[in-house]
Parts: sequence; C-alpha cells; structure tokens
Amino acid sequence: MQVVEHPLISQAIGTQRCLTSLHFGQAGAAPKVYLQASLHADELPGMLVAHHLRGLLQAAEARGELRGEVVLLPVANPIGLDQTVLHSQLGRFELATGENFNRQYPPFAQWLLEDGHSVAPLLGPDAQANTATIRAAMHAALDRHPPTTELGSLRHTLMRLACDADVVLDLHCDFEAAVHLYTEPPCAPTLLPLAALLGARAVLLAQGSGAMCFDEALSGVWWQLPQLLAERLGPDFVAQHPIAQGCASTTVELRGQADVRHDLAQADAAALMAYLVHLGVVAGPAPALPAMACHPTPLAGTEVLKAAQSGVLTYRIPPGADVAAGDLVAEVIHPVTGHTSPIVASVGGVLYARHNLRWATTGLEVGKISGDTPFRTGPLLSA
Repeated sequence: MQVVEHPLISQAIGTQRCLTSLHFGQAGAAPKVYLQASLHADELPGMLVAHHLRGLLQAAEARGELRGEVVLLPVANPIGLDQTVLHSQLGRFELATGENFNRQYPPFAQWLLEDGHSVAPLLGPDAQANTATIRAAMHAALDRHPPTTELGSLRHTLMRLACDADVVLDLHCDFEAAVHLYTEPPCAPTLLPLAALLGARAVLLAQGSGAMCFDEALSGVWWQLPQLLAERLGPDFVAQHPIAQGCASTTVELRGQADVRHDLAQADAAALMAYLVHLGVVAGPAPALPAMACHPTPLAGTEVLKAAQSGVLTYRIPPGADVAAGDLVAEVIHPVTGHTSPIVASVGGVLYARHNLRWATTGLEVGKISGDTPFRTGPLLSA
C-alpha cells in the first residue's frame, strides 16, 4: 500500500488541510477502481467500511492477488469534518459558501471541446484507444482549470484521482435508509452485481440528475461527449470514432447516519471485496451473485413524501419495506390541536429512505419511495 498526501489550498493564514489516498496494486494497472468515503462529512458509515476494506486489500496485496489498481480515500472531505458547530457536525454544505460538497463538479464534456483544446481531432476508429485519449484529455482539462479556493481544490483533487478509473464508488448514507444506489443507465450493467452483493433495496437510475454531482461528472462525460460531437460534427463522425462508457460510477448509500456498526461495515467491506474479485481487480474465484433484492427504477419515478403541517413525526413503515399505493407511511401530529395529518404513498415501491428528525416543519421531506413510472422533471436530487 502506498500512502499519498494531497495538500489543499489554504483558505486562511495558519491553516492547511490535505487529502490522503491509499493506493493498492500497480499504478496504471487495469482495471482501476476508485472508492471514497464521506464526501458528505457527516455521513460516516463509509469511513468504517473503508477501514475494514483497507485491511482486506492489504491482506490481498500481501498475497500477491492485486491484478488491477485500487485507490481508496477513507476521508474524502477534511473541510466538512472540521465544521463542528455547537457539537453538531455540518458536513453537507461548506459554511464559507453554502455550497454542497457533492455538487458543482467539472462539465468534462464541454471542457473537452473547448476552442484550441478539442479532443475530436485526437479520436480514431478504435474505442479502447479513444478511452485512453479522453482520459488524458480530462487530466489536461483539469490543468487548464486550476482551482482558486480550498473547496475548489478538494473537488479538483478528487477528480484528478478518479477521472481515469474504470469503476468509481462514492460511499454515502441517508438519514435513515436501506442500502440503495444512484447511477446512470449506461453504468447499470457494470454496477448491478454490486447492488446484488450489497443487498440493495433500490437502484435509482437517471441520465443526468441535474445536480452536477461527483459520480455523474465521471460517468456523464462518456455519453455526453458523443452527443455534443454529433451535434457539432454530425452522427457519422461519432459512428467512425466510437466512444465506450469508460467509467461506471455510482453513489452508494450505506443505510442511515446512525448505522455505524462493525457488523454492518464488515459485511459491506466483504461485499465490496467480492465485487473487486468480480471485476478482476483482485484475483480469486468469481463470487456467486445473490438474487437482486430490488429491480432498477427511474429516479424520476421516486415519490418524495412531504409533511403538510408542522408537528410530531411518527413513522408506520421502516426503511427498506415494500409500500403499496394508499399505504399509510407516517403521521404528523399537532401537539396542541391534536390534529393528525396522514402521509400516504401514492406510488408502489420501496421506502428506501426517510428522515431522522421527529419534529416536522411544514414541507419537510419525510421519505422517498422508489416508483416504476417517471413523473418528476427538473433537478431530481435535494439540495
């Protein structure tokens, strides 16, 4: 294992933060898998999973079983980890700007067609060679767009470490939830075995959620670039210069914020290790894939349940449970008037996430149900 420190831009005199990446296997070996934990710094299950996965990777490396390259960031957001206010960790938004740590990542497809730096003349008839060309161009684009702030340098460093990976796993969690994954449809064939190994209760698909999040910046370039090339140079150019889906990237939601337990983390780390064997990154017999615990659904089909009034919030259905249209999911009780406001599902699916607050303000997003039929438009993720 090689340990590499990546200093971030100092935001103030006398301060300096850095990212630490752990590298397993031979640099440049394929396939390359990149994993990071807790980009939202108050979402801690991924850190404990990374701790256990690190031990498994070190043991595999000592046995000479690493065939590809694995880059692991056990702490992806030192800025957010330091944002403790009145004993509460505020790890989702940077306090200096109010920006979400998992938003505003590079528009690589646009950067790769900038005047004077277009990747188009460098492409040829071989898809594999084009993948290498595009990855090199992504690194060059990052060089052309250097960061100017600490948050910018965090995003920049994460992109530089991950943009040439074949598979990217961004480990998060929700408030209270069952395991679920967010990914783009072109990535699904590569990632469904992971969903099966983790026992995911929902796999949410969206070809661009509108949020410019970390995982979509890495997978999106591979389908966005052919679209832009077809618009500018015509479909014949794209047909003659094929571009494969060079990265399968996903946000893995490891249950809820309070699910920081060794038994869960050890099981998740074992599932991730089995997935690395499945991908051929680690040598070993192919793992038996369990039956899927869900079927993929469109993120645009997710029903976001909201509180119609303020009051005490109580749930009737646990995370991960099947829900039918018309089922009572939760209630909001007005403690003064005694009025009870029911929160009822209008779609069938899985209640894959719910809030950890038990005092609801009006309009609070109290739960999410994976529905089969798309009906939402515009940005599909919350702030």
